[in-house]
Amino acid sequence: MTNGNPTLALHADGLHKSYGSHKVLHGATLELRAGERLGLLGPNGAGKTTLIRCLTGRSRPDSGQIFLNGKELPPQGGREAIGLVPQELAIYVDLTTQQNLLAFGRFHGLSGRALRKQVDWALEWTGLQPRRKDLVGTFSGGMQRRVNLACGVLHRPQVLLLDEPTVGVDPQSRQRIFEMLDDLNDAGTSIVLTTHQLDEVETRCDRIVVFDRGQVIASGTLNDLIQQTVGSSRRIRLRAPAESSVQIPGWQQGPQPGEWTAAIQNVASELPDLLNRATIAGIDPKDIDIQGPSLSHVFLHLTGNELRD
Repeated sequence: MTNGNPTLALHADGLHKSYGSHKVLHGATLELRAGERLGLLGPNGAGKTTLIRCLTGRSRPDSGQIFLNGKELPPQGGREAIGLVPQELAIYVDLTTQQNLLAFGRFHGLSGRALRKQVDWALEWTGLQPRRKDLVGTFSGGMQRRVNLACGVLHRPQVLLLDEPTVGVDPQSRQRIFEMLDDLNDAGTSIVLTTHQLDEVETRCDRIVVFDRGQVIASGTLNDLIQQTVGSSRRIRLRAPAESSVQIPGWQQGPQPGEWTAAIQNVASELPDLLNRATIAGIDPKDIDIQGPSLSHVFLHLTGNELRD
């Protein structure tokens, strides 16, 4: 087999996949570095799910190569070191927490003492030790998500692929899930997080990949992507109590009466002068908002505002 880059935990190179005449992947390339937390973003229909299916061996690419720790993987199979936690809950609601963990542990090839050890670890890791004998169907959505996550990582995979792991959960459960993922990452697991929650990617990922129309269209840190797309300028919005249409040098009239906007690069050096101009024009600001570029701005810049079904 062809050797890939051994510093990459997972590397997909030039993946193509079609379903009949419908092309889904167009030479898709993805690099996950060892120990990295990578955010994978894309609009609906971008091909993310098909890419994940190819990486996990659930679908066979028409062409291209997939490497794990520098070694090429066969089209299917050979992915014991890869874990998958799907968006859909893949657990048995009519079984207890412990029974679910035992079943999925056997599915991952564990048995005997090793299986019991991993089940005990998972119960402690999820905080569900007191509920080990309770039916999963009686759990809240957040608790079921934690069981779902534990079932996908019982074999302690080197690479973990997550598809919307916090969809539909409350803020407390969401926080607990990411604390669990931090523990895995600290222990050496490389993680790919696919989500529509952009704030999760902003705060939880080391690097970001934007995927659209079957291929990677941008990648880098958040600061990299901002510089490559929307730029680093800040948008300033000033509001005054009076409904005024006064023209202020350096400001543009906002969409509402008594509102002005401006774009600046350096808040400390440019904002005082802008505020002084407003004062000279007779404006007494009620409040001022400063908005920097975000991942949302980058994402819409790259993929557009068109709704995707």
